[in-house]
Amino acid sequence: MKKINQLYTGFALAMMLLMSSCVKDLDQQPYVQETSASVYAKAENYKRVMAKVYASLAVGGQEKGDGNADLSGRAANAYLRIYFNLQELPTDEAVYTWGGGDALNPLQFITWNTTDEWSAAMYYRILYTVGLCNEFLRNATDEKISKFTPAEVAEIQAQRNDVRFIRAVAWSHALDLFGIPPFVTETDPVGAFFPRQIKRPDLFSYVESELKEVAAALPSRTQAEAGRASKGAAFALLAKLYLNAEVYTGTGKYSECVAAANEVIAQGYTLEDTYSKLFNADNDKRTNEIIFAIQQDGMNTTSWGGTTYLVCGPIVGSMNATERGVQSGWSSIRTTPQFVSLFTDVTGTTDRRARFHTDGQSLDINDVTLQTDGYGLTKFTNKTDAGGNGSNYAEGLVDTDFPMLRLADVYLMYAEAVLRGGTGGTATEALGYVNQIRTRAYAGSNAGNISQGDLNLNFILAERGRELFWECTRRTDLIRFGRFTGNTYLWQWKGGVKAGTTVNPRYNVFPIPAADRAANPNLEQNKDY
Repeated sequence: MKKINQLYTGFALAMMLLMSSCVKDLDQQPYVQETSASVYAKAENYKRVMAKVYASLAVGGQEKGDGNADLSGRAANAYLRIYFNLQELPTDEAVYTWGGGDALNPLQFITWNTTDEWSAAMYYRILYTVGLCNEFLRNATDEKISKFTPAEVAEIQAQRNDVRFIRAVAWSHALDLFGIPPFVTETDPVGAFFPRQIKRPDLFSYVESELKEVAAALPSRTQAEAGRASKGAAFALLAKLYLNAEVYTGTGKYSECVAAANEVIAQGYTLEDTYSKLFNADNDKRTNEIIFAIQQDGMNTTSWGGTTYLVCGPIVGSMNATERGVQSGWSSIRTTPQFVSLFTDVTGTTDRRARFHTDGQSLDINDVTLQTDGYGLTKFTNKTDAGGNGSNYAEGLVDTDFPMLRLADVYLMYAEAVLRGGTGGTATEALGYVNQIRTRAYAGSNAGNISQGDLNLNFILAERGRELFWECTRRTDLIRFGRFTGNTYLWQWKGGVKAGTTVNPRYNVFPIPAADRAANPNLEQNKDY
């Protein structure tokens, strides 16, 4: 069993303790409902609550397959499924078959409005995770934990750093997706009040400060408990924050991005030899490259909205589900011809990252509702290294972790930051990092290596697509390069038109949900919504 599930299997208990004491029948002794004070009376419960904080990124509820959901409506889906939909469906990397019935056409056509169900679901998911983190931190001050033994105090202090990191992940997503969310920390009051709204540059500064502090406190990659955040994770997220600083604040921080990337690299990560092993049922073993993952386990940490979505959803047309380690597919997600064109050979014979299913599939998407329109992608699988299925083949729930941060991304961030004028790195090192990625992609051959003259920003954007597709980076990347809205870059069905059409710049951020604005008079709307 994956080590992280020693944490995750306690999350349901933690929430039962926090929310209520449950009975199955009336033939029970009288009970008193648990409160926050009683839960945090025991040092061991802190780790259980921390487990729920981690699990808030992985599952949508308290029971198997997201049962007993944390939230209602579309927000009942797991964090990752919603995040994937917002980061990938509006881009050239994905189209969705059931957009009408699943209310996803506004996302994939970039026509959403202030009442969009999925962007609101992400908004509430983010704030839910932030709320869990704040509650933990509110009860983990030095004063409140002083009653425990020195060893217990030290452990809870370490757990605080984990929780602050997860909160920084959530706030970084709010910064990127919504820009100006309501802002609450552990110092705000408990109970009903109207949270204040934070400006985008101020939220950037807050996340930056949090990550710098936890990066100094978190353990190294070799000292961190399996599945928990490490120093490398904080610096990798900080590098991503700096790479997008110009979008968020109007001021570039490319030298800072290089410095943060160097800190990650200094931790001793190395590229996995085989690209496909980063996305299979045994990818929890890839700690050499995967810096931080949303962990899944088909028996213990189960969701229809995590990587189960990324394994089953793309099984379309004649694709064989059993070859992907599951019993059936959902015929949901394919890709566009513009994304396919990033590869010169779609068979994967040269660049092994070209993982397309073409049998019976047309390249063009004439009808988004036809699962045979558009090539399929076979990146995520529930197969083990040995070729077996994941632990819960019978129920169709997968073991594959989602690599949220990994070394190849850090190498590409380093290279891009240097190209954009960042100091502290060299063009020679940038080229070396990129060619390490391409050598792996070409199965150890240097046939795909590029020269210094080939390394430019256009190449970086294309290489990020080839290396990181469906890892929830594409929307952010296209915005940073000025190609998400407007008409500089068109792909099929951008703007709801087959040939693609220009898109209003307001769609570079999602709106604050109309319902939340109606409930909170402190909230203003993003520009032009």
